Amino acid sequence: MKRYHVFVDGVVQGVGFRGFCMLQAQRRNLTGSVKNLPNGLVEIYVQGEENMIDEFLEALQKGDGRFIHVENISVKQTEVKPKEKRFSYGWY
Repeated sequence: MKRYHVFVDGVVQGVGFRGFCMLQAQRRNLTGSVKNLPNGLVEIYVQGEENMIDEFLEALQKGDGRFIHVENISVKQTEVKPKEKRFSYGWY
């Protein structure tokens, strides 16, 4: 089990990116959260099996093929939250 703190830059606000993140996380049984930041970045915490997190991050990098265009993903490992049960999204 791993947990990462992720920042995503690009065309990622106002294009359905948070919902896309939730869908990708749920497909891989990952927990965490995603939210838009005032500076235009999207902040994500993602937790689960490392291979599933790798797949999740690859899916984010590819985007939806239409509106989402990721320019950069910054990833830093952080402390696991053992009681976290779901992936959610919020506002800044």
